Amino acid sequence: MNIAVTGASGHIGMNLCRALTAQGHSVRVLIHHNDRVLHQSGLERTDGDVLDRDSLSTLLRDIEVVFHLAAVISIHVRSQSELFAKNVQGTRNLMHAARESGVRRVIHFSSIHALDPKPLDKILDENRPLAIRDRLAYSRSKALAEEAVLKAAAAGQDVVILNPTAVLGPYDCSPSLMGKALIAMYSGKLPALIRGGYDWVDVRDVVDASLTAVPRGHSGTRYLLSGHWRTVRELASILKDLGGHPPPRLTLPVGLARWGLPFLRFHCRLTGTEPLYTRDSLHILQHSPRHVSRGRAVRDLDYSPRPLDETLKDTLAWFHDHGYLAET
Repeated sequence: MNIAVTGASGHIGMNLCRALTAQGHSVRVLIHHNDRVLHQSGLERTDGDVLDRDSLSTLLRDIEVVFHLAAVISIHVRSQSELFAKNVQGTRNLMHAARESGVRRVIHFSSIHALDPKPLDKILDENRPLAIRDRLAYSRSKALAEEAVLKAAAAGQDVVILNPTAVLGPYDCSPSLMGKALIAMYSGKLPALIRGGYDWVDVRDVVDASLTAVPRGHSGTRYLLSGHWRTVRELASILKDLGGHPPPRLTLPVGLARWGLPFLRFHCRLTGTEPLYTRDSLHILQHSPRHVSRGRAVRDLDYSPRPLDETLKDTLAWFHDHGYLAET
């Protein structure tokens, strides 16, 4: 099958391209700046950007299915302009190009953040409204992008929507912000942990569901791909059991961690590093739904997330084999 992928150099994209080529598909990827995915063999390159309609037309020529992953995944307020351009207008451009090119099916990667998390004490399922007015810019951008996809589906385009929770797993080449946090926790480089938690899912399970969505997903349907909700301290405890440093004894309330943000930002400017948490990420840890339904994905896509311990073990092994982890 002729398949195109946007966002191929991201964490999910890298894993997806590996799976697609292993199945023997012909895979064309859209490359903007980051071309690390091309270290994998069997990929055809198209240079361009989701904001450039001409490059999207080139990408989708003679394509049967496109996986749309390209997005700015950011919790930094300073990136709002790029955030909405790439996530919202880029998705609109992709849907338009897919329609004009005669693409049979679009698999759109949204996010759990596209849905209104409240009420937190209720199960979050596929019927939850979009987070169009959420306080977080990232959530609003993903909600508006998904709204555009749903409108295209209502107009007759064949599209399946996937909403994963927080993604962990191997082949995290950047590594991602969560990957960096795992490395820091495992290596004993965090002076304190933050009170709160999230739902964590294995990237390989997300990819498996996306592959099954091609033949079996229902058009115009949203599928929530959840894993396991754990606190940050529980996550750190599992890392210790897997050979990491003991977690720090201190757990900061979100309010106190928020008070320290100016000092963290100053430190990061001096060191040229990216902060492991921001005001928005603190809000997410404090206000994440503990119960995310995956029933529809289980029924339609045979979705079955693996245990979190297995995900963390395999992730650490990959980080170690690729030089991201020193011996502890």
